[in-house]
Amino acid sequence: MLSMTFAYAENENANELNEVKTYDMSLNYKRLAVCLGLNLDQMEAVEDIHQTFCAEMMNAATASSRDEKAEMVQSAMKKDLTYMQYVLDEKQYHKYQTLLNLTFNNRGLNKLVSEK
Repeated sequence: MLSMTFAYAENENANELNEVKTYDMSLNYKRLAVCLGLNLDQMEAVEDIHQTFCAEMMNAATASSRDEKAEMVQSAMKKDLTYMQYVLDEKQYHKYQTLLNLTFNNRGLNKLVSEK
């Protein structure tokens, strides 16, 4: 009976860890800079904006309810895209949007946002 309890607790911890990883939006900024064709000024601004986005997404991961998570993710994404639009040109912004959408789709976060 005790081993079943440990197995259940271990499973719960693994599920929580996987869920938190889903919200981790860390990335390699040099690769993003190459992909988007950023200049040095843009690269610095994009890194600052994206670090804020990452922090907001990690806050969403720890939200207590699914509705609260959805609201926090949607807010973080809206801010991130708004700020990126000021820094990136139209072509870069479109490519960034595509990358962000793909990331959300791959992690299943698009379902969370679309439910809200």
